[in-house]
Amino acid sequence: MRKRRSELVGTVTHDVLRVLGIEAPYNEYRLVQAWPEVMGEGIARETTDIYIRNRVLFVKLKSPTLRAQLSMSRMVLLRRLNDHVGAQVIERIVFS
Repeated sequence: MRKRRSELVGTVTHDVLRVLGIEAPYNEYRLVQAWPEVMGEGIARETTDIYIRNRVLFVKLKSPTLRAQLSMSRMVLLRRLNDHVGAQVIERIVFS
């Protein structure tokens, strides 16, 4: 009986995404979708628009007070979001 080489599905999926050249867009999608989970539902409700362009996360907020608070912890948020995705997806966050 011949041994078969087995790999984890996640590893194979990651390799396929890289080969197809869609790993970065997929990670960007995952990061935007993770915003409510990482930030919490309260902050997510105050968010009207989230998108990534050129490794910069743009977040539009309803509350100027919340914008000021999040701006002060921008680097912590950046690290938490990238860690959640497991890749260096964004380099900067812009709140508006």
